Amino acid sequence: MLEPTMNEKKSDGLARTLLRVALPIALQSLIASSLNLVDNLIVGRLGETALASVGLSVQIFFVHWMLIFGFTGGAATFMAQFWGKRDLNNIRKTVGVAVSCCFAASLFIFFIPVMLVPERILGIFTNIPEVIEAGSDFVRINAIAFLTVSFTVPFTAALRATQQTSLPLKISMVVFGLNTLFNYMFVYGNFGAPALGVRGSALATAISRTVELCLVLFVVFGKRNRIAGAAREFMSWNRPLLKKIVGNALPTTLNETLWGLGSSMYNAAYGRIGVTAFAAIQAGNTIQNLFILACFSLGEATLIIVGEKLGRGDLDDAAATAKRIMKICVPVGLVAGGLLFVASRFIVRLFDLTPDGAEYARFILMIYSLFLVVKIFNAALITGVLRCGGDTKFAMFAEVGAVWLIGVPLAFIGALWLRLPVHYVVLLVHIEEFVKMFLIGGRFLTGRWIKNLVQDVE
Repeated sequence: MLEPTMNEKKSDGLARTLLRVALPIALQSLIASSLNLVDNLIVGRLGETALASVGLSVQIFFVHWMLIFGFTGGAATFMAQFWGKRDLNNIRKTVGVAVSCCFAASLFIFFIPVMLVPERILGIFTNIPEVIEAGSDFVRINAIAFLTVSFTVPFTAALRATQQTSLPLKISMVVFGLNTLFNYMFVYGNFGAPALGVRGSALATAISRTVELCLVLFVVFGKRNRIAGAAREFMSWNRPLLKKIVGNALPTTLNETLWGLGSSMYNAAYGRIGVTAFAAIQAGNTIQNLFILACFSLGEATLIIVGEKLGRGDLDDAAATAKRIMKICVPVGLVAGGLLFVASRFIVRLFDLTPDGAEYARFILMIYSLFLVVKIFNAALITGVLRCGGDTKFAMFAEVGAVWLIGVPLAFIGALWLRLPVHYVVLLVHIEEFVKMFLIGGRFLTGRWIKNLVQDVE
């Protein structure tokens, strides 16, 4: 029997490390995205208008999530590289910067506007009065989630960067269970609770997000986690460190926010086709997100694993590791896409759609499945490889340019000018994924993304 080569041993070791880091992230992402699935499945039994109103409202929270995820993603580059130096003091400072910036943005850009004028904001995405009315109640009740997430996401990123990925997973499992229970109680009035319909779903999510914040703070400070410290340690960052973090995080924030807004513009185009088409899109997106967010964990794991090597100064090893991870992304994407394709016929039965709506949803899921491998490859490159080395500006221009210059125009051309069926518009929009893959794939091969950002930080 032939002995395994050194490269084979390295690949096996990487696969085990990737599995150890990525699997809890994937499971947590799967559970976190399932919160919206639970909302849509339970509310979907109230009819297409209720499903459309919740799906529409979630778009605002989705844009907010992308902003917070974007800034924290840029900050996580420093968390991972500081962990390579085992510099916990600067990890705490980085968390403090992330929380401060995320909370300010959440309060002034999202919380206050949706409390004051939710109808105007929802009117951006649809012109259907009954959907706007129901959606306004949803966003007002659930607005507290804007504030809680601005704390939970940075602290979760710090736990992941220090390779404690199982802790956020356990918290998400508890939150998912509570969200499911509260939805069942408040939407239909079970266990003696009032039957609140769409408002009940918002209340369930708001309570669950608040519990999530309490659990994160307890795990970090109550259990004296390695990232725990006095409040002054988190707020003791200086101007040079702030400038470094914001300089790297601003492109990722713009990237994720503009990508999220672009995705919402897709929904704005779909929403003008009709209630049935829009409900089908919401059903399809809910299921696709289960696959995408779980598989995007490869990108986050890449940032953690490769970023740690960059922080130690092992630049050649970091580059080789990134190449091996990207090779793993292809079979993962093919398997995930195949599963989604096979399951698409059965998944649509979970939703209370009209026959036309169910047919649209099935076609949409089939299209999503065919492009899933490309989406995963692109996401791993952007959120993992390019970000871990601080190459965030190029990633931003490539992704945002593809979405806004190609995807969004094609969505409105297909929906409003060509008046295509919704699943053909979805197919048309996916052209932007290939343009994006060409741009960021070329950047990856140049090696210009390989940088140690923390070697001069005291």
